[in-house]
Amino acid sequence: MNSLIENYYPTFELYQSLRMQLMDTLTDEDLMFALGGENMTLGALCRQIGETQQSYIDSFITFTQDFSYRNEQPGLAESVDRLIVWFADLDRELKSVVSALSEQDLAQRTIDRGGGFIVSPDIQMEIYKEALLIFYGKVDIYLKEMGKPRSEQWAAWID
Repeated sequence: MNSLIENYYPTFELYQSLRMQLMDTLTDEDLMFALGGENMTLGALCRQIGETQQSYIDSFITFTQDFSYRNEQPGLAESVDRLIVWFADLDRELKSVVSALSEQDLAQRTIDRGGGFIVSPDIQMEIYKEALLIFYGKVDIYLKEMGKPRSEQWAAWID
């Protein structure tokens, strides 16, 4: 077990758990909700964070960041059940890939995010955590507009 998994990952998993708590409160109909204007549906926003996570998974394998991945699975953004399965798969894959990094990788390898933005694997994990927090902030606006309940942990961390 590397130091990133041992020291950082248990707390990081708490941030990931908010997404599953969100899924527990949503219906397929909720995923169709949009705030109007150019805003995407809630389901599309959920698909987008999964695509973002895949980009981070790939970055720990290739040591470069590429945000071009798109999940074109029909109906994904309209199905809570499909999103739950996909998110669980992504979470397992992320943990597996990060677990496979050696201490030498953590100390010496860098991830090229493009445009001269180069970070260590531990900073890459921190940046992904920030992406999750941005996602949760966006989703919170949808939930408030829909009058949906939020978990106690969600309300404590996001409000």
